[in-house]
Amino acid sequence: MLLKTIEHYQHRVDTHLTKVIDELTTTDEQLKAAMKHGALLGGKRIRPFLVYAVGDMLGVDLNKLDPAAAAIECIHAYSLIHDDLPAMDDDNLRRGLPTVHIAFDEATAILTGDALQSLAFDIISEPTSGLSAKQSLSMVKVLASSAGYNGMCGGQAIDLKSTNKKIDLATLTQLHSLKTGALIRCAVELAIIAAETNDDERHRLLDFADAVGLAFQVQDDVLDITGSTEELGKPQGSDTNANKSTYPKLLGLAGAQQTAHTLIQDALSALAKLPYNSQLIAEFARYIIERKV
Repeated sequence: MLLKTIEHYQHRVDTHLTKVIDELTTTDEQLKAAMKHGALLGGKRIRPFLVYAVGDMLGVDLNKLDPAAAAIECIHAYSLIHDDLPAMDDDNLRRGLPTVHIAFDEATAILTGDALQSLAFDIISEPTSGLSAKQSLSMVKVLASSAGYNGMCGGQAIDLKSTNKKIDLATLTQLHSLKTGALIRCAVELAIIAAETNDDERHRLLDFADAVGLAFQVQDDVLDITGSTEELGKPQGSDTNANKSTYPKLLGLAGAQQTAHTLIQDALSALAKLPYNSQLIAEFARYIIERKV
């Protein structure tokens, strides 16, 4: 059920994103092609899945969630495009395909990331039937904060500074909670805003999101060691070869795997306290540490 639902939501957000990009007034054909390459060719769509799945659990009409799901995927896509650049991680493969700077060129990749970031805020700030102006503004603020200095970009900066260095567990946790966890938390918070949940439910859902977000990155660290290039769609061992700070490097492979399992149990405990049918997102939490890609 979970994988079918992931595919369903993947198709839904891709359809919405394709329509949005296709309808852009053509300024430059290559830039538009690069945006499609970076945003639409593959990917699990984990963040849009969480927007839809949590929103649906809370009783939100999915039509209200399409802009939020598309916007957060644009932010994620832009971050990967920039992350793959020579000045960052210098990767040639993403989702089994050439990265944007390889498929096109480095300047186009930079502009593609910039354009997708701007597009995210264009999408999420459009008036949406069933959402108040206050809700829409809250969504814009949450997305901006999660993507920027206090979120993903801040985590990326810590990651770059920590390369070729030994850091402690607290710093590594902060790095991953921002670099990867912030957008996963954001996905859940966008659904919360659409549903206008009470404070108690909001806190429990965000506890779930924080645990899942960190577990997701811990599992990525594990897969960098245990996965194959074919499975991962990017070079196996790229983080290890770049001497990145990772959980297996600090705790050992078994220690990292145990950390991921503990985090998922924390996530499931938070869900158990909610008055909703949370079976789907509980399955998703377990999938996080069982996945091979």
